[in-house]
Formats: sequence, structure tokens, C-alpha cells
Amino acid sequence: MLCELKPRERAGIINPVFTCQPAGAQFASIGIKDCIGIVHGGQGCVMFVRLIFSQHFKESFELASSSVHEEGAVFGAVRRVEEAVDVLLMRYPDVKVVPIISTCCTEVIGDDIDGVVSKLNRGLLQEKYAGREVHLVAIHTPSFVGSMVSGYDVATRDFIAHFAQKTEPNGKLNLFTGWVNPGDVKALKHLLAEMQIDATVLFEIESFDSPLMPHGNFVSHGGTTIADMQGTANALGTLALNRYECAKAARHLETEFGIPTIIGPTPIGIRNTDTFLQNLKKLTGKPIPESLVRERGVAIDAITDVTHMFLAEKKVAIYGNPDLVIGLAEACIDMEMKPVLLLLGDDNAFYGDDPRIKALQANIDFEMEIVTNADLWELEKRIKEGKIELDLILGHSKGRFTSIEYNIPMLRVGFPTYDRAGLYRHPVVGYAGALWLAEAMANTLFADMEYKKDREWILNMW
Repeated sequence: MLCELKPRERAGIINPVFTCQPAGAQFASIGIKDCIGIVHGGQGCVMFVRLIFSQHFKESFELASSSVHEEGAVFGAVRRVEEAVDVLLMRYPDVKVVPIISTCCTEVIGDDIDGVVSKLNRGLLQEKYAGREVHLVAIHTPSFVGSMVSGYDVATRDFIAHFAQKTEPNGKLNLFTGWVNPGDVKALKHLLAEMQIDATVLFEIESFDSPLMPHGNFVSHGGTTIADMQGTANALGTLALNRYECAKAARHLETEFGIPTIIGPTPIGIRNTDTFLQNLKKLTGKPIPESLVRERGVAIDAITDVTHMFLAEKKVAIYGNPDLVIGLAEACIDMEMKPVLLLLGDDNAFYGDDPRIKALQANIDFEMEIVTNADLWELEKRIKEGKIELDLILGHSKGRFTSIEYNIPMLRVGFPTYDRAGLYRHPVVGYAGALWLAEAMANTLFADMEYKKDREWILNMW
């Protein structure tokens, strides 16, 4: 088999690709307006995740902690949840949505988060905050299973399960973006606007690129409202872009409310963006306008300018969130590149059933490894032992030391990217993302050529 799907063979993790489930739930929560999540665990479960988010977005935002200490870890800490909710509601009078996000510590000791939510709904909220709209949502994300990807998936389902209410059809489309950047949301909204589709974008983080205004600084917050989430049960259809990051919420709406649903593919590259637009047309009946046909043509022209001469046959390693990695691999193959190593950072048992992976196994004509439950040592080990030769690495900032150590050019893609400025503003999805990706890869290779003082022949010029 040219394309081999296999798990990591070692027991230990060295430099993980992902962080833990609560991080994914926290990322979902920051996309909701008037929402501040309480992470039920030690302060580090918020502090380090919030640090990564801040490094990535270069913005300030709010997350809270129940701050469990030794006593709570031994005897139970539900009292800390009660205190945290009370303090949060007193300090932030505009907060309406408070997810209670569990962690490994509080799941191990067996804290009944659902029970304390019921208790607070019957007691504190009626006695002290009567007349105020407050929604407490229990989200179970133990850190010892899954990853930030599955945590995001669980959280999106739990938010939708809590809020969705069947009333009258609203004629809107539900668009679950998955774990994307503000630039991706902007690009997706552009495609929707060109097709004149009214959509509810979940969860809305475009506003996380907050302005600095003369009258004061903004604290970044998401744009998805309670009404948006309630209305998801009345949509004409649901399109979930990522199989592993938002399918649970989409399937819930399909099962509970009969909403027509399409899962993926992630619109990375020309081929997948074409499919995305066709799926929009299928769900809404809206035609694809000439403006997008022209936008597609501009992107293809730009890609053609760099593909055959500069990108073709280049060997690439890709790591990060699975939908992103698979989408990038498909885009690279369409540009005549060879993604020889894909690292998926968790042990999802259903990767083998993914039709995109099956298509790779059936169609590629070069050696490719897809490693599940992978860490970044899998990348470094193969380079160090000479098992693979790479022209380019695609992934987030945590792989930079491998790039530096082995003099392999690297394009930062995904989350987190904290050692390059403003990448969260550049889309990877859509035709604009396909154009940016191709030119960014070419420019990365050009810069590497200059750094290594290679001559122009490496650019296939004469």
C-alpha cells in the first residue's frame, strides 16, 4: 500500500501536536456573544490555554476558572462552581451564557457538574438573579481522552443541544465553521454574500480581530447570539465544514429536528471550495454567480503561475487538526506536490472510515504515511533517520524547532501560530485561501533559497 494509515508506535508523547479537550471547549465558548466560560479545574487549565489563545490572536478576552485546589481535589469541588458562577454573574452583569467546562481533575474525582447546574438553576439564579437571563451549560471534557479537536466537537453539540428550539422556519442556513481563524470566517461570509445566502455562522469569531479605537480598547468576544443558536432548529439546512470539529452538533440538529445536513469537505483548495459551493447550491437552491466563477479563475491563474515551475514534486509534511491536515494534503496533491507525511494528533478510531483518507489510499502514486495519535517527534525522527526528505513543512508554530534544526522551510498554518504576525487574518479556506496558500508556499521556498544562498537554477529557470 502506497498510503499507509497507522498509529504511533511509542507509548509516550514527545512534543504533542494538540492540547487537551477543555481547550477545544474554551475555543468554542469564545465564539458566543455575552458568554464567559468557567473551567472547572486548576487555574492552569485556563491560564495556559488562555495564553495560547492570546499569543495566537494577539487579543484580550475573558475566561474564568473555579480554581480548584488541594482540598477540592480530595473532597470534591462543586462548591467552587457555585462560588464561581455567583462571582462571575456579579462582576459581569451582561453575561448570559456560562458554560461549566470540566477537566481531568474534576472528572476523576466525580464532581456532578450537571447536578450543580440544576441546583443553581433552582436556587441561586431564582433567588439572587431573578429576572436575569442566564444559561448554565454543563460541558464534559476530561483531559485524559480525546484532544482539543474532540473538545470543540463536544462543546458545539452541547451548546446547540441546550439552545436549539423548534418554532417557525427561518429560511436561513446553519454554517458550522469548525476551528478556523477570523480571516477564514470573513472569506466564508464573502462566499455566502456572493450567493445571497442568509446564514447563521457558528461559532462567530471574525470579531476577534478587534480594533483599537480612540474612545478605548475592545475586549474581544464572539458574535454568535443566543437567538442564533435557538434558530438553528428552524434552518433550511446545515453545512458543517469539518468532520471532526462540528459534526456532532450538525448530526444533533438532523436527528432531533430533521434539518437536512451535509458534513464537509473542508473548503481548502480549488476542488474542495467547488464542492462547498455546490453544497450551498444543493441546500439553498441559490445559483453560483458569475462573480465567484471569476474569483475562481483568478485563483487558478495565480496557482498556475507557481505550481508547475516551483511547487510540483515538492515533498511536504503536514501536521495539525485533522480536517485541516487532510484538506491541505488534498490541495497540495492538486498542485502536483507530494505530501509524504500527515500527522494527526489524536487516536480517533474512525480515521480509517474517513472517505478522504480512503481516497488518498486508493489514488496516490507515491509513498505516504498517515500517523494517528502522532506527536512532533514522529516528524523529527523520520528526518533524523533519513527516512524522508522534505522540501517544506506545513503546520503550527510548535514545529518550528524541527524546521530550524534541520534547515527545512516551514509555512505556519493552523493553531497556534504565535511566531508570525497576523496570520489569523489570512484565510486558508475558499478561493482566496487557495490563492494565499499557493503563493505563501512558493514565497517560503523562495526565501529559503535566498537563506541557503542557492542560485536561480533551483527555480527551474535558465
